[in-house]
Amino acid sequence: MASGLFNRRDILAYFFVAATGASVQLLAGSLFQDWFKLSYQQALLAGYVIAFVVGFFLTKLFAFNNQNSTKSQREAVKFTIVSVLSCLITVYGSSLIYSYSIDVFRLQTAVIPFSVKAVNVNKLVSHTTGMGLSFLNNYVLHKTFTFQDTGFYEKLKKLLNL
Repeated sequence: MASGLFNRRDILAYFFVAATGASVQLLAGSLFQDWFKLSYQQALLAGYVIAFVVGFFLTKLFAFNNQNSTKSQREAVKFTIVSVLSCLITVYGSSLIYSYSIDVFRLQTAVIPFSVKAVNVNKLVSHTTGMGLSFLNNYVLHKTFTFQDTGFYEKLKKLLNL
């Protein structure tokens, strides 16, 4: 079953790669929101863009055993297409969940022990949920589309007359 869609090795490798990207995204989004006074959606998007760059290289190198591939350009195009969909899931999914959580549970905050930093629990849970949904989307599409020879890239080039 090592070659199946949900084989243990690929899922574990992708989980660690995605956890690194999620950490970068959470940290960057939080810092952007605090330092630059960005809105919740703007901070999610900024964090996602930074994590996107990190994610491509880590996914290519570690997740799907593709470090020796000579098709990096086509993989980057397909990775970008999948990532745009994932970005929409993360940014708008998290925003919808956040709005819903405020309506149902009101604003929930918690202070980090031994600090003065208050954490918006609604935003943290919403963002983490959005990233989880994005993780599932990414895993399946990267495994079956991005790092596979599907013929899509050639059809796209033909459509765009490149």
